[in-house]
Amino acid sequence: MRLPIELRHVAPRLALGAFILNSGLSKRGADEETAAQLHGMAKTTYPFLEKVQPAAFARLLSAGEIALGAALLLPVVPTLVGGAGLAAFSSGLLGMYLRTPGMREEGSLRPTQQGIVLAKDVWMLGVGIGFIVDELTRDGR
Repeated sequence: MRLPIELRHVAPRLALGAFILNSGLSKRGADEETAAQLHGMAKTTYPFLEKVQPAAFARLLSAGEIALGAALLLPVVPTLVGGAGLAAFSSGLLGMYLRTPGMREEGSLRPTQQGIVLAKDVWMLGVGIGFIVDELTRDGR
């Protein structure tokens, strides 16, 4: 039986999957203060999230991270699917970096000290796009 992943994808899938899964598990059962902080930052960037209660947002974020982390760790999930999920998730994080005041130096893409936490997620976007491109161009497709 051939798995739907390439050997070259195993290491980044394991590293990212474990990192994201851990992040999601750490948010599971978040207290009110943590949920409010997560929600506050997200709704500043994405105003439509204002309608979601902080506790519900934290639960949804946790579940999403757990699902994405597990998808990357499970070899039965095709890399194209995992890459698409990773690219979408990291795009949302980078959107927060670009739109949240104080994350970047004035007139620049360079992060401030506070912005490094989100700016580092550019590597996840790079890996996600790399997975997608690799899968779409594999075998002359």
